[in-house]
Parts: sequence; structure tokens; C-alpha cells
Amino acid sequence: MGAVPSGSVIVSFVIAEDPPSRLDKALARDVPEEAALSRSRLMRLLAEGAVQIDGTVVTDVKASVAEGDTVQITVQAASESHIGGEDIALEVVWEDDDLIVVNKPAGMVVHPAPGSPAGTLVNALIHHCGDTLSGVGGEKRPGIVHRIDKETSGLLVAAKSDRAHHGLADQFAAHTVERHYLAVCYGVPDPNDPRLHGIKGTSFEPGNILKIQTQLARHKTDRQRQAVLWHGGRHAVTRARIIERFGTPPTAALLECWLETGRTHQIRVHLAHCGHGLIGDPVYGGKRKLSPKSIPDAGVEAARLFPRQALHAATLGFEHPVSGEDLRFEAEMPEDMANLVASLRS
Repeated sequence: MGAVPSGSVIVSFVIAEDPPSRLDKALARDVPEEAALSRSRLMRLLAEGAVQIDGTVVTDVKASVAEGDTVQITVQAASESHIGGEDIALEVVWEDDDLIVVNKPAGMVVHPAPGSPAGTLVNALIHHCGDTLSGVGGEKRPGIVHRIDKETSGLLVAAKSDRAHHGLADQFAAHTVERHYLAVCYGVPDPNDPRLHGIKGTSFEPGNILKIQTQLARHKTDRQRQAVLWHGGRHAVTRARIIERFGTPPTAALLECWLETGRTHQIRVHLAHCGHGLIGDPVYGGKRKLSPKSIPDAGVEAARLFPRQALHAATLGFEHPVSGEDLRFEAEMPEDMANLVASLRS
């Protein structure tokens, strides 16, 4: 791989034995790993006329290729992102040349969207990382491989390089990333509650671990919501265990939840499905209130006024996509949730 005057680089390699019949598949198989070119990026480069086979430009993804063919791919230097950087304070938990882990505050959107064009985590990361961002997909921007809701606090990892982006995306797709959340819910999902055993998709595993398994998809009439389905949609599995019960008798609980899959609003929808919506959740929490007969007045008021879903991404663990090191991070419960728990406990 050598630099060229235009500021681009040339990726050169030879097609190995027994290549796939299609050029795009052969390129994806044989392109050097250090080039960090994803299949989608290779498709764009083909379309742009940036791929030569034995000196001839080829754009047809279905073109045939043979063992020993010499491939040269011209990769333009990464362009500046169309998303502007913003000087927004970040709590950085870990950072190296390939990735960054941050503890996102509640109220911050992860990625710019029509309703939130600025002030997002991506805007903050572009400013914070500056020239250390390499070209994720050909553009200098952080690679977002997972998201947490605007009003959910906690840990999130973003890629700073293409090679990290591919590796992290593969781990999330394979469901090998450890993600544990802290949640405060209405009621107590007790395994001795016969009601829970009668709810479709809900069961208990050894250790009194609640398992919720359904399909999830956008609600038919409210596109801002997710809905539980049994056919269609996307498979979703959530597990939860009780950390602490609040009230006499208990009418609220602090849970540890973890994801086997990661779908939009998954924990919020699943807990609401089994009758234990999150305190403060304006979408799935319903209009429930805690009873002063069970919870102290301070706890009842704290729950009533809590301004967001009581959900925090507390633990994040994965294999470093470049070094192979096992990484695991923990973020303490933020002050607002800690105060809520203290009020319920008092």
C-alpha cells in the first residue's frame, strides 16, 4: 500500500486460489485486513471506477476474476464529515487510536436527525476526536455501532477507525457484547407472582432471572413506539433480576437488566409488556403512581416527578477489535437515579 500524490492511497493485492465467481465477493475475501475496507465501501469504490484488475478499470460487481489477478484499488483520503463538530463536554471513560468509550448523559441524542440536528453525541465526538478520526466509510466521523435512547444515560462505544468499526459491528451482530443496565420499575417482577407466569413470552430461569422473549417492531399507528409481536418484526430477548425491592409491601424495584439482542426501546417495551414499566417513562410507563401506603411520601413524590425513564447503561464489555484485549467498563448510577433510589428506600 503506497501513498500517491493526490493524497489517496493505492491498495494492491493478488487474488488467492479458488476465488468466488463474483468480483465483489472476491474483493471482500482477499482485500488486506489492514486496508479496513468493508464490503459496502468496496461496492462504492467499484461504482466509482476506483478498482483495476491487471491494469483495467472494472465496475461490474459480477465480473469474473481468476487466481493470480492483480488488484489495485485507489482509496481517496477521508473527507471531512458533513456533520459539524461542537465543543460539548464529554465524560470519556477510555480512548485510543481506534475507539472511544463515553458515559453519555441523559438528554443527549446519539446521532443527528431531523428533530435533533445539533447538540448530539456525534457532534461532540467529531470536535473531541479532531484529526484522530480516520475515515469511517470514507468520511472523518465516529462509527456508531449501537445507540442508547436520548433519555437513557450510560456507556456507549464508538469507532474512530474503519478496522475498529468493522470489528465492533461484528461483535454487536453476533450478540457477544456485554451490556447490563440498571432500571427502576413499578411493581416487583417476583418469580412467585403467578400473574407473570401467565404472560406470553415471559418465563423464569435458574437464579430467579426473568426472561422476556418476543418479536419487536414499530407500532402500527404510533411510529415513535415499538410494539410486541409474535410474528414478523425482530427477535428480542431481555433478562432481568431484582437487586432491591422498595416499599412495604414492595411496590417498586431496582433491576439489573441485560440484553441478548439490542432492539430499539427493548428494555422499556419488554418490562412494560410484563406489567413492570419504568418509572418516569412517558411512552411505556403508563400513568401509574406509587401508593403512599407502601412508599414514603418522599419516594412517591420523587417517582412522580422523575423526568425520564429510570434506565442507565451501567456495564459495557467487549473484545478490543484491533488488539484483542478484553475490555469491560462500569459507570455508576447518575445522580438523578441515585436520588430516586434513595427516596424510594428512605
